[in-house]
Amino acid sequence: MKRRSVLQAVAAVAGAPSLGASASPGGKGTVYTRLGVKPLINGMGTVTILGGSVMPPEVVRAMEEASRHFVYLPDLQAKAGARIAELVGVPAAMVTSGAASAITVATAAAMTKGDPKKIAQLPDTTGLPLDVVQQKSHRSGYEAQMLLTGARVVTVETREELDRAIGERTAMMFFLNWAEPKGQIKRDEWVRVARERGVVSFTDAAADVPPREHLSQYVREGFDLVAFSGGKGLRGPQCSGLLLGRKDLIDGARTLVSPHGGIGRGMKVGKEEIVGLVAAVERYMTVDLEAERRVLEAKVDHLKDVLGKVKGVAALTHVPEIANHVPHLQASWDETALGITAKQAHERLQGGDPPVYVLLTGPGTLTVSVWMMQGDEHRIVARRLREILAGA
Repeated sequence: MKRRSVLQAVAAVAGAPSLGASASPGGKGTVYTRLGVKPLINGMGTVTILGGSVMPPEVVRAMEEASRHFVYLPDLQAKAGARIAELVGVPAAMVTSGAASAITVATAAAMTKGDPKKIAQLPDTTGLPLDVVQQKSHRSGYEAQMLLTGARVVTVETREELDRAIGERTAMMFFLNWAEPKGQIKRDEWVRVARERGVVSFTDAAADVPPREHLSQYVREGFDLVAFSGGKGLRGPQCSGLLLGRKDLIDGARTLVSPHGGIGRGMKVGKEEIVGLVAAVERYMTVDLEAERRVLEAKVDHLKDVLGKVKGVAALTHVPEIANHVPHLQASWDETALGITAKQAHERLQGGDPPVYVLLTGPGTLTVSVWMMQGDEHRIVARRLREILAGA
């Protein structure tokens, strides 16, 4: 990449917390160090275990302003959802307390179709459709979010099994978007079967932005409900999510969560998170994502340049095909020849000061996400990795 292009890209995103300058993770006097918690360098990406993402200034400002006033929460949910739906280009939307909450809300909405009496009886499923059909390859560990409604997960692998599994007791067909290559039944066929059989179709697309087109694409393809995380690529509040899709289902879904009673009472989304996610979506629909991508590519290039000089280490750019679709650095080596395993290198990175968390993706392979690195953190990571691997 030419130096002029890099400088132009950096200038284009000046001021963005995840891409611009910031205090060192090991800085003293932060809210974390006062609690005895050590800030770290995030080389894993928008993962929940590290706090998701860093919110841009406009999101923080919106949340701070929202905190100073009282509003009627049901009205705010409806109006915020309408604004997000307008921005994204879908029939309806609502803010949930994370993408996992959106799975639960979607399942309950499919089971009850907005009927207040049916909503109130959950998790008692007497008289309700309760089966959620899912491909075996799409099991993700989030099945509990469906089961807590009283639903039952029915697992299939082939089209024939899918046809046999759907019946009067079927409430929803669950699709995990990033797992599409693993399953025999692809997205278009899954949606078509759901439409033909009159079953609600849902896809979990929590980490599937960028590109921004995905926010409307899956609804346009025919999914009745789609879930996204609010605190990953959108860079909204970490404890927020989006449920998009059919208006009748979304209207019913809003009554399933706090401040209403029932199984979703604990899935509270505060006024600050609702307003913050609206601000995040407004920003995301206009921000120069290509400029941000060029900055990420420049950071990966620096890592490649540094690590590529370590004998026996191959350093490549890796962009996941689905979900977290941004440039990553992939470093790989022969563990026997180099004298260090990927697990050992991973542990040494975490044990340093500041701790560095990256992805352990296989024997002799570490993957580094620069997406949420701030300032010159990528240079720190490159130096640390070079010292660990060259020293071995």
